[in-house]
Amino acid sequence: MDSREALASFVRSLRRDHADNAASWDNADLGDFLEALAAWVDDAAGWYQRAGHDLPDNADWAFFARALSAATVYE
Repeated sequence: MDSREALASFVRSLRRDHADNAASWDNADLGDFLEALAAWVDDAAGWYQRAGHDLPDNADWAFFARALSAATVYE
């Protein structure tokens, strides 16, 4: 992702995929999805390492956290 717009577009494509293919998702309900998201964030360094990359130093975790939090009340 190289912009907010790209991230928003990606999230919308996930939403469409969920609407069309929820049965193929291992974590199709919100609670399971959020738990899997937290688990991935916990293991992000390991995931990057297994993929042969370093965890990005410039990841703006605060922006993503604010976006997730805002989505609980934003209409």
